[in-house]
Amino acid sequence: MTHTRVFAFRVAQFVRAGGALAGLATLACPVAGLAQPGAATKTLAAVRTDEPIAVDGRLDEAAWSQAATIEPEDLHQILPVEYAQPSQLTRILVLYDEEALYLAADMKDDQPDLMTAKVLRQRGNNSWLDDQFEFILDPFNDKRNGYRFMVNPNGVRQEGLFKGSNQVQWQWNGIWQAEATQGDDGWIAETRIPFKTISFNPDTDVWGLNFNRRVARNNETVGWVSTNRMQTPAVSGELTGVTGIEQGFGLDIVPSLTANERRNFSPRSDASNVEPSLDVFYKITPSLNASLTLNTDFSATEVDARQVNLTRFGLFFPEQRDFFLQDADIFEFARIGQRSDDSPFAAPLATNALPFFSRRIGLSSTGRPVDLTGGGKLSGRVGRWNIGTLAIRQEQFEDVNSSDLFVARASANVLAESAVGVIVTDGDPQSNVDNSVAGVDFRYQNTRLPSGRVIESELWYLNSSTDGLVGDDSAWGARLWMPNTTGLRGGIGIKEVQANFNPALGFINRRDIVDYTGELAYTHRPSGRNLRSLYSGAVIERIEYLEGGLQSEVLQLRLELENQTADTLSFTYQNEKEGVRQPFEISDGIVISPDNYSFDQLMVGIGTGPHRRFVTNLSLAKGDFYEGELDNINASVEWIPMPRFRASIAYDFNDVSLPQGDFDVRLVQVGMDVILSSRLSWVNLVQYDNASETAGINSRLHWIPEDGRELFIVLNHGLQDFDLDNNFHSKVADFTIQYRHTFRY
Repeated sequence: MTHTRVFAFRVAQFVRAGGALAGLATLACPVAGLAQPGAATKTLAAVRTDEPIAVDGRLDEAAWSQAATIEPEDLHQILPVEYAQPSQLTRILVLYDEEALYLAADMKDDQPDLMTAKVLRQRGNNSWLDDQFEFILDPFNDKRNGYRFMVNPNGVRQEGLFKGSNQVQWQWNGIWQAEATQGDDGWIAETRIPFKTISFNPDTDVWGLNFNRRVARNNETVGWVSTNRMQTPAVSGELTGVTGIEQGFGLDIVPSLTANERRNFSPRSDASNVEPSLDVFYKITPSLNASLTLNTDFSATEVDARQVNLTRFGLFFPEQRDFFLQDADIFEFARIGQRSDDSPFAAPLATNALPFFSRRIGLSSTGRPVDLTGGGKLSGRVGRWNIGTLAIRQEQFEDVNSSDLFVARASANVLAESAVGVIVTDGDPQSNVDNSVAGVDFRYQNTRLPSGRVIESELWYLNSSTDGLVGDDSAWGARLWMPNTTGLRGGIGIKEVQANFNPALGFINRRDIVDYTGELAYTHRPSGRNLRSLYSGAVIERIEYLEGGLQSEVLQLRLELENQTADTLSFTYQNEKEGVRQPFEISDGIVISPDNYSFDQLMVGIGTGPHRRFVTNLSLAKGDFYEGELDNINASVEWIPMPRFRASIAYDFNDVSLPQGDFDVRLVQVGMDVILSSRLSWVNLVQYDNASETAGINSRLHWIPEDGRELFIVLNHGLQDFDLDNNFHSKVADFTIQYRHTFRY
């Protein structure tokens, strides 16, 4: 049977199973809601001011009385009932001058003592837990790309880049200002977005723009424009008349100085050094950025969260380094790696065959930093073209010679919301073998379907060239996806990765396979006061060897209920199949033999709303595992008694019983944050897993005296139980002080 016929057969099976489940939900829960208003684009005429504005969260300057305004009656609920009347009044104001865009919100609250403002730490990346004022900017008004900015009642900022229709790269850090004040009748947020921070097209005076406000205690979201409870660059209004703006010289010079001392305890050795580094960012035009990095140092980057791996395939860890996150959205290819939030599939499956993954640069295969002599990047937008090039010189390490690494990405906007593009990579950062990859992709998007429906699709092809590998060096994929948040959702996809396909600057953990995916689900949002949503769905992924035969399969049936305060209860049935062709060691001395396996698992999970002082999540799973059994407990608790203190603990326990022997896998993470002020924080994380019998301590003092200036003091200490007697001994210690200063012209 051909792959196409097998794929069609699997999809038919999936549709029958998922369709029955979705139909059951439909019968049990008739759809309720309000009609969507007309589809005419909402616009706001920009107002320019020449008066100075101090960003202090007070709106007492005379200029604000002349601002462009979105009145409370222009806003509607997004959650829980789309287009219903909000429970609280919100007024939004917009101004701009030659150098910046100013956006503010006056948010009334009839119970201000119940506002949620737990997060005080800047750059903490979790302020979404609180009440929020949020806005989306699409300065090119191309419906494909944009920025997302958020501020909470403590004035804590969070920002990200859209890298797809509705997914955001939150690791991006841009320089902007925000302050907030709280009062007896609510709170006010005031923000300033410098035109030096964002890219824009000076030839158009129309920008994409959208707003929302979140009331955390009842999980209510209020917005200006929405479709199917979504807000994206494609689902936005427009800000018109933005003219006569400047970015100055467009130059950011960011020198930094790093002092580091490292000690290995067995055998004993010490090393210390002081290294300067330099990053330079220059806007050739308002939409085209050039950047240069010299003697790059990443020692102050946050540590990775450890993961449990009970498979025979590699894990995926996201990029966290600022230099590579700049304009990261431009290098995205074919939406590979983008998954729905409730996907049961691990990130490596979705990300497999990614042609460019910046984490391959500057890190060894074991995760140790590798020095970079320097590098340059040219990225931005010219007309309808999105372009990105990256060149890096990586220094020698272990037995790998110094290497020159290169990536080029270009895409053109076509149709109303779609794009077609190419990518080329050259170099291998972890071997001395010559390697290159070239590919093409088409990304289709349509958010203008009846009833607010959205459809996405991708078609892509890649080919690699590696010394010593001849033939079978391609990969391709296609996907059709409806990411609706209400009603019917789902999609199908196929991905083929040949045996010799080798993206040395990308990510791959499975070769010589064809990967079929399918999902059909239904989300019902009842009109009652207690239940917010009911999700029921079926998802399947089947991976087969190209020459035939099963490698892996996952079939999941899931039911989830969410109440009005975002507490959740879920029930999951999952069947897994594994076709093991080579024996692999799953634990010390315990080997899984070649065979075909099938095992079932049942899981129940509960979670509390993220606005609470105690945020808890607990899941219990029990079922078969290969020829034995597996019990899993996954639990986490976060306690935030006050904005200046946060404590958390997470525990993942797997108890495995096999005929070959029994073992357990434990992972523990303990965190404690002390927030001395919004700009001074002390963050601590301790991680332990019994697979490696190592414990790691990361302690990080972060001071931001003002935007563009940062001081890091970081201690990493690793311990190991060498004799497996529960006595840990120091293995390595690393102490780093780093200071960065941005000079902006």
